[in-house]
Amino acid sequence: MSRNRTIAWAALLAALAGGRASAAEQPPGVQQQILRSVGIEQKLDGQVPLDLPFRDEAGGRVTLGDYAGEKPVLLNLVYYECPMLCNVAMEGLVRTLRTLEFTPGDEFEIVTVSFDPRETPQRAAQAKRKFLRHYDRPDAAGGWHFLTGDETSIRPLAEAVGFRYEYDDQKAQFAHAAGIMVLTPDGRLSRYLDGIDYPARDLRLALVEASEYRIGSATDHVLLFCYQYDPATGKYGLLIHRVIQAAGAATVLLLGGGIGLMIWRERRARRAGRIPPRVGGGLDL
Repeated sequence: MSRNRTIAWAALLAALAGGRASAAEQPPGVQQQILRSVGIEQKLDGQVPLDLPFRDEAGGRVTLGDYAGEKPVLLNLVYYECPMLCNVAMEGLVRTLRTLEFTPGDEFEIVTVSFDPRETPQRAAQAKRKFLRHYDRPDAAGGWHFLTGDETSIRPLAEAVGFRYEYDDQKAQFAHAAGIMVLTPDGRLSRYLDGIDYPARDLRLALVEASEYRIGSATDHVLLFCYQYDPATGKYGLLIHRVIQAAGAATVLLLGGGIGLMIWRERRARRAGRIPPRVGGGLDL
């Protein structure tokens, strides 16, 4: 299990503890059953339903399709009244976003959806103000969307992206895991990043890949040659054989360029009369 997943599950267990409440207050096996039923199942290349209706933080009726079509979309499912895990994951996302040159609304969109059908657009607006204040990038306001919706929209979305959660009646809160999904502009699941701490390199590469290389720099494209996404860890890992292959190609190019430069200089010197012409059977360069 990766470090991020370990931290996420530790936070989940702490949240389930619910302060003074103890597992003894629940029937035997109930808490274990809840924990077994939550998690994130990767459904790479699956299509997210873009026509599901939600409400944005201003109370307007929207669909996920309103944010798709041109740019990759970073999607995460949280609930705004979460006592611990969602806030930790959101703060982790903000920390990473602050290091990226990409800005929501320009290179990509962020859609944060509450999976608690009781939450309102007013609560979503509060959450947006809070996390945008921490992000401290005013231009991002138009590109980061905080949604709420009914159960008839939330459940199909959660099932489509493999996000499993359960409501714990005893604790009066949701049991869930943490992670973000990156969608292609047409709404297909491109990458999952697990846990509560998202390396800036991984998020940047995920967005570049999801955009089909329409954003990012030449450096990003080179990195994507040497790094490959691993669904098992939700991270990008270095491919040694590709690094060796790239280094070998660079060496050949350098040697070829060096030899070509030497030949060019010798020809120029001979034409200028600084080098006597070869005699005998030698090859005239």
